[in-house]
Amino acid sequence: MILANGIVYETDAQNELLSGLPEKLNKTLNAKPLDSEIVINAFDNLGQRIAQGEFSDLISSIEMSGKDEYIDLAVRMMSRKYLEYKLKVELGDSKTDLFKDNRITCGRVPLGVLFHIAAGNMDALPVVSIAEGLLAGNINILKLPSVDNGLTVKAMEILIEFEPRLKDYIYIFDTPSSDVVAMKKMADMADGIVVWGGDEAVAAVRSLAKPGTRLIEWGHKLGFMYISGFENKEQELKDLAEHIMVTKQLLCSSCQVIYINTESFDEVKEFAKEFVDYLNAAAAKYPVDEIGAIAEISIKRRVALYDELIGGDLSSKDEAVFYGDNISVTASPDSELELSYMFGNVYVKPLPRRDIMSVLRAKKEYLQTAGLICSPELRDELAAEILRTGVERVTRAGNMSFYFDGESHDGEFPLLRYTRIINIEK
Repeated sequence: MILANGIVYETDAQNELLSGLPEKLNKTLNAKPLDSEIVINAFDNLGQRIAQGEFSDLISSIEMSGKDEYIDLAVRMMSRKYLEYKLKVELGDSKTDLFKDNRITCGRVPLGVLFHIAAGNMDALPVVSIAEGLLAGNINILKLPSVDNGLTVKAMEILIEFEPRLKDYIYIFDTPSSDVVAMKKMADMADGIVVWGGDEAVAAVRSLAKPGTRLIEWGHKLGFMYISGFENKEQELKDLAEHIMVTKQLLCSSCQVIYINTESFDEVKEFAKEFVDYLNAAAAKYPVDEIGAIAEISIKRRVALYDELIGGDLSSKDEAVFYGDNISVTASPDSELELSYMFGNVYVKPLPRRDIMSVLRAKKEYLQTAGLICSPELRDELAAEILRTGVERVTRAGNMSFYFDGESHDGEFPLLRYTRIINIEK
């Protein structure tokens, strides 16, 4: 399904639409710049309609636990209050003239055309990406993720129906990633390419981009928890377990590894054995409903075991795995930051405080979010140490994937990346 100029087309119209798109883009770029108030008003209306249940049929088809929390988050991120605050924090009070003197005016303008390549690990992500592109004043071409269930096109249809002035700023294509020719055409039209995804997706997009096209990469990250004492142990571990089960560890900010400030593997195993009960309770509240995911995890574990046996690599023989109902906590003697099996399967590892820098810097390109559980008197200094490794967010146990008003993406403000600085001499 394709959305262009407010009209929905079948997929087979793609090539014809792409051939005429450069002329349409140029016409829109030559018009008066898009007013941010138009965008804010339209998304505020869309958020209210979602909250009132207008998308209930489509939303009910999404298979995920913790769905209500994500809907509430999406509605909040579309609200006038959130978007106005975002605009002020990221672009400041003056969105046009940055400074003037007797000879030079320095200003900020939209980048022009953004080509968004969305990942499929969060259902509202394509809508959020378009919203940010529009808020910065850009035309937006979106390639849908393969798992999109029609929610994005429907949401943008309703947005344009409410605010027709946005119809020439939103183009959505259901192009598969294997259609390199079409992807290249979209990339060639763009002033900036926004890619959400892992290393392979980012590498593929780099090969598509023309020299000089701005690449805005929101790549995959590995979230972790660091524990050095407690403030309220029972509540903090409950919050951490629920975070793991609500997100299913599918988000960049989700917890993959729980680090314990210790050298003792016995302490790590003791914690893992204790934590599995918290995770089991959270799994009962937010169960893994995806049968395919459960089967895949079982296969991965079996393949890993065979690899060790066939290859004679028994380096992980000291691992201790504690199982619950379709969840597990694996105590591992190494300190490597790595992707877990996800869906309620988390690692617990030792990480003495003195080794925080050396261990985390080894994976600096994947750092983003760290949860921190510790005694109150240690919180500020431990947070500072963790941030110096390259981590960008330090949160409390249950808030690793919570979006705070005014916060950045991967340590950067997207609206700044989606605009450019101009200078005009009088």
